[in-house]
Amino acid sequence: MRKIIKYVIADILRNKIVIAYTIVLLALSLSVFNLEDNANKGLLSLLNIVLIIVPLISIVFSTIYVYNSSEFIELLVSQPLKRKTIWLSLFLGLAVSLAIAFFIGAGLPIILYASSTTGITMLVIGLMLTIIFVSIAVLASVTTRDKAKGIGKSILLWLYFSILFDGLVLFFLFQFADYPLEKPMVAVSALNPIDLGRILILLQLDVSALMGYTGAIFKDFFGSSLGITIASTVLILWAVLPLLWSLKRFNAKDL
Repeated sequence: MRKIIKYVIADILRNKIVIAYTIVLLALSLSVFNLEDNANKGLLSLLNIVLIIVPLISIVFSTIYVYNSSEFIELLVSQPLKRKTIWLSLFLGLAVSLAIAFFIGAGLPIILYASSTTGITMLVIGLMLTIIFVSIAVLASVTTRDKAKGIGKSILLWLYFSILFDGLVLFFLFQFADYPLEKPMVAVSALNPIDLGRILILLQLDVSALMGYTGAIFKDFFGSSLGITIASTVLILWAVLPLLWSLKRFNAKDL
């Protein structure tokens, strides 16, 4: 298992797309912090990059990599290796590689310029979103044999989590504006890891007051130790459940 993970990590870290992703992320992060005289303003500017670009690269690159590695996977399956070992090794190799790229590109500038609780929270959320969307990517790739359809499914999932989900929530809120829906919104936020990460970071930045009464409820819940524990557990489940589902499909898949 270690040999497969090391091979995947070495192969991905040499990939030109991952190198370009790291360099662009590093350049954007340094630019943001150097343009702002306040570290929190820099983190707020970096927020959209972490919540939009990181999940996009993680899910699309991982999906393409799995499809391009189909012959390598078939070769490993023909060896006396458990399918569980092969699939978990591939996932870990992808997750670790992209996490390293994110840490170098955004993590190091955050540590250098904003090594506060807020900065560490953003760093952890970025790493978690990387792992979560790699997990979703391997699920999308194993459920669809056709490469074009698999990549399309991954892009649609990213669009749903990053854009469409918020639109649906706003539509729901407008339709039921006469009802007190602020507390149910806390539960709804758990259905989207990007939204959950955004809330945790914004609460650390003390801008929840701009979110009105709903922001006050979010701060009351997610600001407590119990709320942080529940939010962390939900993010971990977002990483684990798609992976377990993909593992089940891979074990039953006819290669």
